[in-house]
Amino acid sequence: MRSSILYLILLILLSSGIARGQVSPKNTPLALEELFNRLVDNYNDSARIRINDSIRLIVGSYAKSDIVFTTRFTNLRYLGQIMSPDSLLKIITWNLVLENEPGRYFCYFIRRDSKGKENKVYNLSARYNENLIKTDTTYSIPDWYGALYYDLRPYVTDNRPCWVMLGLDYGNPNISRKIIEVLSFTPQDSIVFGRKWFSSGEGIKYRAVFEYASNAAMSLRFKSSNSIIFDHLAPFSPAKKDDHQYYGPDYSVDAYNFENGLWKLAIDVDVRNQ
Repeated sequence: MRSSILYLILLILLSSGIARGQVSPKNTPLALEELFNRLVDNYNDSARIRINDSIRLIVGSYAKSDIVFTTRFTNLRYLGQIMSPDSLLKIITWNLVLENEPGRYFCYFIRRDSKGKENKVYNLSARYNENLIKTDTTYSIPDWYGALYYDLRPYVTDNRPCWVMLGLDYGNPNISRKIIEVLSFTPQDSIVFGRKWFSSGEGIKYRAVFEYASNAAMSLRFKSSNSIIFDHLAPFSPAKKDDHQYYGPDYSVDAYNFENGLWKLAIDVDVRNQ
């Protein structure tokens, strides 16, 4: 009863500001923290969806506000917030876990307008999907596969800006995925995911996707702007070489290094501090 009253009070306190498109940096973290805690504590799908709808209202209002590039909410464990080093792109992501239907991803891309005009805000959502993320095609907003992005770096190619993002996907209950993705925009400001940029000896792919056992942990990170390093994945036994739910790190490290206009795969690299 007490939590229901607190939830109602938070919504009443914030509703007037949300309706006017205003977000208070002071009140928003408190409201989001309470709502995310309610998601964790509540096991009823319909209640979780209602709580998540409130989260979407608050985050959507914040994403469209004029403080989004100058304010970052701290101590929000379940809300991903990253901004590119060039301060031109901010990404806010979170996921909704459900008991009786596929979970969902929610993502806001906020692009700062270079001419000082209103920021462009892209609101994406996707259901958990067990299928493999394709590496031979681009994606757009309607067919976005869904992921949580946790790091990104800016680049310029063909005189147009793009960003390389690192992401994580829990869409398959038996397999975790990590992704190296490329984000760019068309001249009409539509989002494009993917660029034919990753050379691994098996042709040039639009993104790199790594699949491994859901109970394993894989590191994938930028070593520098020209190098992305990650754990080498191997089957737990030779008999499981065709089934990635039995893959995990084998204590060696691989990399994609940017060379001659391509991200090129390097196997078993030495990442010790020289």
